Amino acid sequence: MALRSACSSAARLAAPRLNAAARPFSSLDRTKSVDNYEAVLDKFAQIRACAVLRTPTSEACPKAMQAAIDGGFKIVEFTLTTPDCLQHLSDCRAKHDGDVMVGCGTILNTTDAENVIDAGAEFIITPVMLPDVIEWCAARNIVCVPGCQTPTELVNAYRHGAPLQKLFPGVAGGPNWVKAVSSALPFLSINPTSGVDLDNAGEYLNNGAASVGLVAPLFDQAAIAAGDFDQIAKNAEKVMANVREAGPYNRKK
Repeated sequence: MALRSACSSAARLAAPRLNAAARPFSSLDRTKSVDNYEAVLDKFAQIRACAVLRTPTSEACPKAMQAAIDGGFKIVEFTLTTPDCLQHLSDCRAKHDGDVMVGCGTILNTTDAENVIDAGAEFIITPVMLPDVIEWCAARNIVCVPGCQTPTELVNAYRHGAPLQKLFPGVAGGPNWVKAVSSALPFLSINPTSGVDLDNAGEYLNNGAASVGLVAPLFDQAAIAAGDFDQIAKNAEKVMANVREAGPYNRKK
C-alpha cells in the first residue's frame, strides 16, 4: 500500500490536474464515442509504431517529440514522469490534431487517467496491469494499453477490457516469444516496447506483434542532452521504414 501511495503521489506531482476551464478535449465524465474508440484502434493497426518519450527536462520534451514526428511517427506517447507532461501533451495534440495520435503513459490510477484525458490524450498506457484503470477506460470507450509481463497477465488484461496489451519489460526470446504466445493465444494484440530497437521493430511485427513502442533506441539520451534532435529524426526515419515494410495489422474484432 505504501508503494502504491508513493507511486501515485509521484505521478500526480509530474502531472498536475488541469482546471475545468482547460478541458478542450473531454466531457465531464470523459466518455468517448464508439467511433472514436474504433478510430484509435484502426490507427494503431495502420501505423503499428508509437514513439514513447521520457526526458529529464521539460525543455527537451517538445523538441524531442517534434523530431520523432518529423521523422515519420504518427502515434506518440508522452509519459507522466516527464516534467510538465500534461502541458506538452496538450500542446502537441492542439498542434497535430487529426494527423498525429497523442497518448500518455505511466498512468497508475484513475485520477491520472482523468488528468491525461482532460489534457487531450487519445489513449492511455499503464506500466503494469491495473484492472481498475483498464475497467475505467473500457466503460468510457477509451483505449487502454496495460503493461504485462507474462501470458497470464496479457490474458487478464484482455479479459478486463484492454484491446491492446503492452509487453513490458522485455522478455528473453524477443520476437520468438511474441510469435509463440500470439500463436497460442491468437485473440491477443501484443504491443512490445522494451527490447524493440531501430533494427528489429519489423521482426517483432512479422512475428505476431500488433504494434511496437520505441523508447530509448529512438530517443537517444546522449543526443537529446547534446541538443542533436536531427539524430532523433534520423532514428525515427530508420525505424519507420522498417515498420512500413511489415504492412498494416489485421485487427482482432
